[in-house]
Amino acid sequence: MNATGTATTASRQHPLDPLTGEEIEAAARIFRIDAAEVSRPRFVSIEREEPPKELILGWSDDERIDRRAFLVVRDAATGRTFEAVVSLTNRRLVVLDAIAAVQSAGIEEDFALVERLVKEDPRWQAAMRMRGVEDFTHVLVDAWPAAYLSEQDAPTRRLSRPLTFVGYTAEENAYGHPVEGLSVVVDLDLREVVEVIDHGVVDIPCTPAEYTEAGVQAEGNIPRFAGPRTDVAPLHVTQPEGPGFTVDGYEVRWQKWCLRVGFTPREGLVLHTVSYDDRGTVRSIAYRMSISEMVVPYGDPAPIHVYKSAFDGGEEGLGVDVNSLERGCDCLGEVHYLRAALTDADGQARVVDNAICIHEEDYGVLWKHTDYRTGKAEVRRSRRLAISFFATIANYDYGFFWYFYQDGTIQCEIKLTGIMSMGAHPADQPPRHGVKCAPGLYAPHHQHFFNARLDMAVDGQRNTVVEVDSHPDPVGPENPYGNAWRVTATPLARESQAQRDIDPRSARYWTIINQARCNHVGEPVGYRLVPGDNAFPMLHQDAPALNRAGFIRHHLWVTKYSARERFAAGDYPYQSSGGAGLPQWVQQDRPLVNEDVVVWYTFGAHHIARPEDWPVMPVSYIGFHLKPSGFFDGNPALDVPVPAPYHPCHTT
Repeated sequence: MNATGTATTASRQHPLDPLTGEEIEAAARIFRIDAAEVSRPRFVSIEREEPPKELILGWSDDERIDRRAFLVVRDAATGRTFEAVVSLTNRRLVVLDAIAAVQSAGIEEDFALVERLVKEDPRWQAAMRMRGVEDFTHVLVDAWPAAYLSEQDAPTRRLSRPLTFVGYTAEENAYGHPVEGLSVVVDLDLREVVEVIDHGVVDIPCTPAEYTEAGVQAEGNIPRFAGPRTDVAPLHVTQPEGPGFTVDGYEVRWQKWCLRVGFTPREGLVLHTVSYDDRGTVRSIAYRMSISEMVVPYGDPAPIHVYKSAFDGGEEGLGVDVNSLERGCDCLGEVHYLRAALTDADGQARVVDNAICIHEEDYGVLWKHTDYRTGKAEVRRSRRLAISFFATIANYDYGFFWYFYQDGTIQCEIKLTGIMSMGAHPADQPPRHGVKCAPGLYAPHHQHFFNARLDMAVDGQRNTVVEVDSHPDPVGPENPYGNAWRVTATPLARESQAQRDIDPRSARYWTIINQARCNHVGEPVGYRLVPGDNAFPMLHQDAPALNRAGFIRHHLWVTKYSARERFAAGDYPYQSSGGAGLPQWVQQDRPLVNEDVVVWYTFGAHHIARPEDWPVMPVSYIGFHLKPSGFFDGNPALDVPVPAPYHPCHTT
């Protein structure tokens, strides 16, 4: 594997470029000086304050735009949350707002604090001793958000409901040894454990659950292997002439695609100003695309599992938990990495090298036809550009991938892997709301829901979203054999109408069209949102978890563009009782025809575990496609060249 461009430079900074580490620290310094009323600032996030869309669309290289940082800060002295805007150009605080009745996302120091406080608590220690654990050295205490089930969870206090796992050595997979029935509540502002309830002792599962090369060979491991496979032949991905893409700062060009890469603490990877060169004409497709939120509601009512409903975006931060990919070949071939600059609670920069991976992949056959009369075949190989990052949120790992194809398709794919959050059950009581994976060990049923925010710009900013369904015609004189079916297209005219669900029975999809631009057959140009695997939430309509994650009530939402509407569950889901975000915004019932619209697509993975998911999950895939639909005059990949002969191949 070759890695190129771990640090990139551009001739001039673009207004959408993420903040550098130096800019993050400068923003924190300015805040400390100018925001004197915040006596003990703890910096939750510092990111680029994106300039207004109209300025970006009209920006030229010689134009100077005030470079600003957006900060979320907690005052440790008062527990209040503040939003601030700092002008880095003018070196002053521009905006300071106190946000009432919210709790911000967690910060790194919370996790160490929770583990220390819990391990020092005599009630917790006594409960652990009742379970036969005397040495707490390698016990893991994972801080989880407190969620919201009743008024006692209101954001007037900053709470955590940690989970406990027993490790007997530093290297052991402690997630295979969960402590069941031990409920703990920590007040992070008071810095004390405010509640310990033991709901009853359940034996801690003791079967080894290792997944390293050495660990899987250990006696008693489930599953156990004699050693690594010896029949895996080497596979090398090489590009002798280098990659087919170029990176200038944060601008990426590949074949006919051009886009800008961004990164935020909450969303992670952000893609801006996506365009395609259609035979010399640069055509816009999207202004901004990102994962706006994700939530993982669990389907187990047991005392320590009922609170599991983590918003890994808004309560934790997908970008905050980004992996550095320098330690392994997560991407193969000619790889270009980009850094991510984040803040710690003190306002010091935390720069993650190799956070974003950019590379090309062979993707099989692009198109093919064989003339059966002549035997002549035409075939083209497909390539795609992959832009990705990985985030680890405690036990789970998620890969976020955006793919760009030669036929104009865009794909969003999320790869779910890592370790499931487990529970323990008595030997004589099989779990009712989970699947047994090892003796005494079960995986609670759960779902993973993601929401993609797609600020589309199909040949311009004024678009309309159309719902497309297929229906069989009734049998009659015009359809005597019952084979006829037709397509109906319904514009989503207002926000009250634009709350929709998938329907495989009608092969439903949605097309974002530009009615002011028609293709060569006289139809509006468009891009089609094609659902992939999906699910409906397995939550009661009045469940607190569903109220908090209102965006998962529907798979598709469309709103009129507003710069402040960025996160599907609202700005501050931590201990929120719900109602914020998309359910609130659509009450405005704004018009959507020929407007600057934002498409929000919710997609869910329904996880009924298998023993094969343990002790580490094989990757599970979920996502969607954006496909050109009348956007081009025909197949835009007809000009892909014939593959060069590749002689050193082997046939058997």
